[in-house]
Amino acid sequence: MLKLIFAFAVLLNIVFYPGGLYTEEKGDSMGDRKENRLALSTSPYLRSARYQPIDWYEFGEGAFARAKDMDRPILLDIGAVWCHWCHVMDEESYEDPEVAELINKYFIAIKVDRDERPDLDRRYQEAVSALTGQGGWPLTAFLTPEGKAFFGGTYFPPEDKFGREGLKTLLPRIALLYREERSRVLATAEEHHRQLLSLAETGTKAGALSPEQVDSLVKALKEDFDPHHGGFGSGAKFPNEGAVELALLMAFPKGDKDLLNVAIRTMDAMAGGGIRDHIRGGFFRYSVDPHWHVPHFEKMPYVNSGMIKNYVHAYAATGNELYKEVVIEILDYIRREASDPELGGFYASQDADIGKGDDGDYYTWTPEEVDGVLTPQESRAIKSYYGIEAEGEMERNAAKNVLMVVKEVAEVAGELNLPQVQTLELIKRGREKLLEARNRPPRPFVDTNKYAHWNGMMVSAYLEAYKFLSALGGEGIKDFALKSLDFMLEKAYQKGRGLYHSYHEGQALGQGLLEDQVFMAEACLEAYEVTGEKRYLETAQDIVDYCLKDFWDDAKGGFFDLPQVQRVAIQRGEAADYLSGDIPRKPFEDLPTPAGNAVAARVLDRLFYITYKKEYREASQRTLEAYAGSASESGRFASSYALALEYHLKAPTYAVIIGKKGDAETLRLWKAALGAYRPGKIVTVHDPAEESSLPYPARPDGRPVVYVCIPFGACAPPTQETDKMVELLRTMGI
Repeated sequence: MLKLIFAFAVLLNIVFYPGGLYTEEKGDSMGDRKENRLALSTSPYLRSARYQPIDWYEFGEGAFARAKDMDRPILLDIGAVWCHWCHVMDEESYEDPEVAELINKYFIAIKVDRDERPDLDRRYQEAVSALTGQGGWPLTAFLTPEGKAFFGGTYFPPEDKFGREGLKTLLPRIALLYREERSRVLATAEEHHRQLLSLAETGTKAGALSPEQVDSLVKALKEDFDPHHGGFGSGAKFPNEGAVELALLMAFPKGDKDLLNVAIRTMDAMAGGGIRDHIRGGFFRYSVDPHWHVPHFEKMPYVNSGMIKNYVHAYAATGNELYKEVVIEILDYIRREASDPELGGFYASQDADIGKGDDGDYYTWTPEEVDGVLTPQESRAIKSYYGIEAEGEMERNAAKNVLMVVKEVAEVAGELNLPQVQTLELIKRGREKLLEARNRPPRPFVDTNKYAHWNGMMVSAYLEAYKFLSALGGEGIKDFALKSLDFMLEKAYQKGRGLYHSYHEGQALGQGLLEDQVFMAEACLEAYEVTGEKRYLETAQDIVDYCLKDFWDDAKGGFFDLPQVQRVAIQRGEAADYLSGDIPRKPFEDLPTPAGNAVAARVLDRLFYITYKKEYREASQRTLEAYAGSASESGRFASSYALALEYHLKAPTYAVIIGKKGDAETLRLWKAALGAYRPGKIVTVHDPAEESSLPYPARPDGRPVVYVCIPFGACAPPTQETDKMVELLRTMGI
């Protein structure tokens, strides 16, 4: 592969660019400028390019047929509405008339929204990264008319600058190369494609399952942990839901203080760092530095759902009030800005910027801006607590400060010569005023598409919050989660055919991917636990059965990311998604969301523990075995796999409550069981009036009773005592 990369780099004499970064979109009025064909797209990212002077196509048969008819290479742009550098490239390069003229003259131009088509994005990211060592957004790829990549990169400016080649230089040279060295370009693309195909088929190895594999991945997690700043690795820091959950899971039964420190140090650092929005609530997508100081300011549902789960579980494990505060802030942010209060459902993203040239200005503050909003005393407290100084952290505007906690409240109180309680009140009041000041338009754009996988993640997170924070308006949290789940099931789900990928403005859109299915199935199982309604269990089973029929790899075990019908159609040339179906993918690593196959294995085992249907257990076994021989090579990116493997090898505690659902004693047991902290536990309620066949006997006097068991293992004597049940759930089998 390296020979191929460098040979083609020499052929083009290319200077490689640093990896692209990320954030947002605006829809400015463009006067009388003519709209292109992207004007009718369902994607706000594509619609934002509707006035560009480029003959853009959406990814599909029409674009590839045009490329073949005109015998032209394809320029592929993949980005997102929240992506800052995507918009920089749009504004600098694709709005440039000279660049547009070159593209229209020599190429067929295709624009893709990575949120709408994560399957395409992942494949072309891998293709370009293998060719150039680059990845990220915007992704710029040059393809043959058959959709095979022969060169690419990330952000390209219009002009040569800083020793970097711009599009006005690059585009003519690629066009000339394609015209005069076509056979060589096609051969390069074909060989690269074959190597990608080989890597997809041989990239993971099967093996037998053992507890030592979990231990190996936990050891790798410890080694990758940054003890100084929290998180993992030594560069840019991303929230990692699976890694934190793995640390908490293994720390709990084994009393491993080092693992508990991994989780706590990471969450403390994020809670105090600039990656947390201390004014509006929620977390940004990632930090560009290892200290969690300067984030990229877009907000994504998968990040915030993971943060809800991590902080809820850490609160349940430690009782630290800071973690509860963080969860409440995230939920409040989502309620205000990132969800649909009327219909239910969670939105796709919120931008970082509010206009051209704004890279986080909306979320950052100068001392003068703070002084202009707050009283002198409030301002002193806020500036001291959050480290707001004359020189801030932002590169574009050095006066702008990212808010992060730099002092303890006691230290600020000492500076102000005030009691801590009064100082806390000043900080609280100051935050409220800063929020009010930023609430006036313009505000960062929100993409109101509702993606199935991200909605599944958020529903599950909300229901986890309900379990442990029921005293804090938990019923409202539960009700909105169920409203959102029911909405997606009504609008974007078909029995026997699973989920569509998204719902937007009255339409279910896009072929559902593996992640859409398994995250929504997991949400249904969570809903079954908190409601006792069998329709949620039956829906989860239906979705999983569909996955086993249409996504399953009969030969090797595990699940493809695309259903069989789509893969076959593409391979036969009956569909236009060329690379998407030709390169098989079975997602195994957390990049960055929990991997589809790991979640599938976890859902399969959970269904098995509830239904005792052995086909679910067998499928989970084969899924985990498919990656067992190479999982250790993935380190922390296999954290969700390690969680699923531990869940498979060591059955969780299971509380089975037999009693009338409306009975006060049943509700008391139910809420206590849900709120007992034991990672992976299962709680189900069975009403004798609704079910003719009960898993365990009801009491003759009709009073509720709970059985705490390890599935296919020991059961404790039935009890009606809440404290006894909670103790059993927390300690049984350890």
